[in-house]
Amino acid sequence: MEKSIETIERIRKSMGGRLAILGHHYQSDAVIAHTDIQGDSLELSRKISALDAEHIVFCGVFFMAESASILGRPGQKIHIPDASASCPMADMAEAGRVEETLDILQKDGRKIIPLTYVNSSAAVKGVVGRFDGSVCTSANAKTMLDWALGRGDAVLFLPDKHLARNTANFLNIPEEKRMMLPRDVIDGSPALSVDPATAADKKFIIWPGYCPIHEEFDVDAIRRIRADEPNARIIVHPECDPKIVQAADGDGSTTYLIKYAAEAPAGTTIYVGTETNLVNRLAARHAGEKTIRPLAISVCDDMGKITVDNLAAKLCNLETDAPVVVPEEIRESSRLALERMLEVCS
Repeated sequence: MEKSIETIERIRKSMGGRLAILGHHYQSDAVIAHTDIQGDSLELSRKISALDAEHIVFCGVFFMAESASILGRPGQKIHIPDASASCPMADMAEAGRVEETLDILQKDGRKIIPLTYVNSSAAVKGVVGRFDGSVCTSANAKTMLDWALGRGDAVLFLPDKHLARNTANFLNIPEEKRMMLPRDVIDGSPALSVDPATAADKKFIIWPGYCPIHEEFDVDAIRRIRADEPNARIIVHPECDPKIVQAADGDGSTTYLIKYAAEAPAGTTIYVGTETNLVNRLAARHAGEKTIRPLAISVCDDMGKITVDNLAAKLCNLETDAPVVVPEEIRESSRLALERMLEVCS
């Protein structure tokens, strides 16, 4: 790895402003050490168009690189060190099934506004854009759901059922006005499983996807902490099950979790329910002042596919490797969906 570190720093120095390396908070410390900008999905999405760099290397999962490609200016080239770094949650919503589901739900003449979590493919964002919908992140889901509810008869939220329900709870959407779609929309045929009649009186329709990383947390762990360390604080990501969110002291995006840890009084013990790389980084950052621990060990294998070695290899081949390109027939409508979010949340 030492040789790769030397390679990365040599190329960064030689390319100067022509190169920008972006890193999501769930990346390892070894990769984060070589990034120019770190952030969550919203932060990184907002910064793409303002970057002067010709080459932007995205250390994250593939849908993030796609979003960067969509929002980038002409001439900017987006790269990812390992294109197989996917997102299991994003893979739970396939564009064809999403479009078929929307068509079925609108057969009775109701207007269904789709709102997709940024953890989705460019193709899904393209469908959402064509159906007058938009995108959200964990940081702005409440704002964007409120926006979507005012634009049609109902909202289809995808792909994360937990973020959907946590956001609906915050906005006080009644349970009787919600509907969870059957699992078959993920791996079967929507035509055989989606019945528009059952959704006729619903305002909030939920795709049944989830993040395997945030499925690792359970209420029993929180109960044990409450019993053993009653003064400890517990904060979690809203991709966790609503039972976890309700049992915690706070929930929010990665930016929220980072800010909470920074602003907590000295001497505080904080358990954090999210991807372990970020929790370990916070623990190191505040060592000696606060105690920060993972609620449970939960590591994203796909984020882990980005390594110092393949980052170095990608930098060595920037001029010859094909950048991440979103097909033009998808790009325009997916960009529209993303820009609606950026406009609402500006």
